[in-house]
Amino acid sequence: MILLKTETGQQVFKDRSVRLTPRQRSAFILFDGKRSVDEILSSCVGVATEDVDQMISLGLLEPVGTASPAALSPRVEGAALLGTTYASTESGTAARVNEGGVSSQQRYKDAYPVATQLTGALGLRGFRLNLAVEGTGSYDELLALAPKIRAAVGPEKAATLDRALGL
Repeated sequence: MILLKTETGQQVFKDRSVRLTPRQRSAFILFDGKRSVDEILSSCVGVATEDVDQMISLGLLEPVGTASPAALSPRVEGAALLGTTYASTESGTAARVNEGGVSSQQRYKDAYPVATQLTGALGLRGFRLNLAVEGTGSYDELLALAPKIRAAVGPEKAATLDRALGL
């Protein structure tokens, strides 16, 4: 199979709104619509098919000849985080799920790009806050930074982040 970068993928690569490992970033560069996945995997040490599958599922890559580019549109649902239950994920781990049926992992995936965009727009003034956001690895860590982000960008701009976090 031959894959090509989507417009969304190129934008995400530039603004780093989706966290990719250094190996995934290196492999992403090589997807030019001319080389097969096997060729790229053999030339990149430490990159597995799961990494490529993840980039496809995020809408960063698409097969050559696809009619419309895959778009990365975060699912933002406004249900408040009231009840907490746990559901088994595809990887077999337990993920917290709120009453709206959205797991904490999904909320993190939805809120992370919003948080990086908001803090990145602050420029040098928000550099440390942006680094703190990029250092988060879970919903709870990002939720803990939300008040600082809200204070830095204001409540109007932070409303998008609050919705993504389910607040």
